[in-house]
Amino acid sequence: MHMLRTALVMLVAAPLVALAADKTPKPTQAEAASSDCHHPADAKTPEAAKAASTGWTLTRGEPLKGEPTVKLAELLAKPQAHDGKVVRVEGQVRKACEKKGCWLELAPDAKSPGVRVTFKDYGFFVPLDSAGSQARVEGVVKVAELSDAHAKHYEAEGAIVPRGTDGKPREVQLVASGVELRR
Repeated sequence: MHMLRTALVMLVAAPLVALAADKTPKPTQAEAASSDCHHPADAKTPEAAKAASTGWTLTRGEPLKGEPTVKLAELLAKPQAHDGKVVRVEGQVRKACEKKGCWLELAPDAKSPGVRVTFKDYGFFVPLDSAGSQARVEGVVKVAELSDAHAKHYEAEGAIVPRGTDGKPREVQLVASGVELRR
């Protein structure tokens, strides 16, 4: 009987001693609700810390890998020199798809053709209101001839589609693996 009583005391006392020794403050209900299931609300992920230090606030797709940066003006002036290459381009988003966020356009100004950026394997999108944001984009450059139907579709969404001397719609595209946006 004495052995049973000792065992019961140990079963009850050991957890009580452990609870009394734990001086770690517990999050309030509001703090717990504002965090995700694994991280406290004030914890910084490596991505969040990087975004805070660089000023970039939104990443879509893969993190940027540091590909060679090509100036937007250079890419637009000599796109064939970069065709098929992986590059980084920076610039202002003139226009973005307002239906799904499935493309954006980087352009030097409001009246000139730009680079149409689509997203690798249709795997991610940007916010519908991305126009006006600054962007860093990494991906593969492609010089493409568009069908008249595609050109009209893009123009209906506000894009400027350049046409060659033969009247066929052509554009510089970039199939992005990753995008960073900030306002």
